Amino acid sequence: MLPARKAEVAAATAVLYCYCSPPHALPALPTRRAPPDAAKPEKEPVRYANLMYERRVVRGNTYARQVAPVSTQPSPLEIQRQREAWRRFLARKHAKEQMQPRTPEPVEGREHVHVQTELYLEEISDRIIEVDTECQTDAFLDRPPTPLFIPAKTGKDVATQIEEGELFDFDIEVKPILEVLIGKTVEQALLEVMEEEELARLWAHQRAYAELRNAELAEVQRLEEQDRRYREEKERRKRQHMQLLQKQKETAEKIAAQAFARHYLADLIPSVFNNLRESGFFYDPIERDIETEFLPWLMTEVEETLERKVLARTVLDSLIRTVVEKRLDAFSCKPLSDQTEAPAEEPRPTNAAPQVASETDTADQPVAEKEETNQSVEKEQPSGPIISQLEESDQEGTEDLETE
Repeated sequence: MLPARKAEVAAATAVLYCYCSPPHALPALPTRRAPPDAAKPEKEPVRYANLMYERRVVRGNTYARQVAPVSTQPSPLEIQRQREAWRRFLARKHAKEQMQPRTPEPVEGREHVHVQTELYLEEISDRIIEVDTECQTDAFLDRPPTPLFIPAKTGKDVATQIEEGELFDFDIEVKPILEVLIGKTVEQALLEVMEEEELARLWAHQRAYAELRNAELAEVQRLEEQDRRYREEKERRKRQHMQLLQKQKETAEKIAAQAFARHYLADLIPSVFNNLRESGFFYDPIERDIETEFLPWLMTEVEETLERKVLARTVLDSLIRTVVEKRLDAFSCKPLSDQTEAPAEEPRPTNAAPQVASETDTADQPVAEKEETNQSVEKEQPSGPIISQLEESDQEGTEDLETE
């Protein structure tokens, strides 16, 4: 009970305790003692070469580490909160102690002691007993061969000494044994000889039986083979007869079918050929070639020739029409020019005027005709090559028709 109480008090005091000044590193100690009147050196920062010996490095668990406050004096609110927490902690602990069943208090002059209640008591100590022991093994030796197993003797060994001739005489005692052995041997030999003779008779009987059996089997096989040949010949004859009947039937059917076909096709073949001939399946190759190849080509050539002739005629008609129109225009313009030129002539006597006019008319008419003919010739000169080309094309068309 007392150690627990001390731990609780220590925890409470740790919560309420705080440092007056923050922790700081100690200055380095001088290697030699300085004289008292020497000037104090200035504080220099301590330089540690190894972290294992660094005083500022905290070692151990840091979960329960108390962090020093920034200010040296704690705030009153913090102190009041800590006191309230401590008061609540004590109240909870007191209530828990009241609720738990406890051992009654010892009487005066006695005290409670922890006692072991296990079946076997053991000494309890803080330090475990340790004992050092050593062991040295021998050098490695080969395993010796396993000895043979000899079972142990059971019972006692007893010996008896028998002199020669005390128990029995060998010559006398061995005679019945020899008689039995010789008799049994002779009897066994006789039995074996009789068995061999019987076996020889059995083998002879077996050989005779085997010969008879083989002869009978050969006869049976011969009869079976003969019967098989008879059956095969019978089947072959039946098949031949059936084939003959089948052939006769087929021949009769073919003859009937042929006669029916001839009777049916007697009128059918001519009608079919006539229909095919009318349909154009039977034709003369030369006539067919002329109809399919020559006549279309001839028609196309004739059409082209006629087209050229029609074209030449239309061109010629157009030329004639143009010439006629031009001559008509020329003849229609000529009298007007004569009337305009007549007043310009000198006046003549009235009697001689008609004659002169007639003479002039007769004299001028050939000239006008010559001029008109010259003009028409000049106008018709350009159409000369065209007419010659048309005539040449007509001649070529007529030659082609003649060659065809």
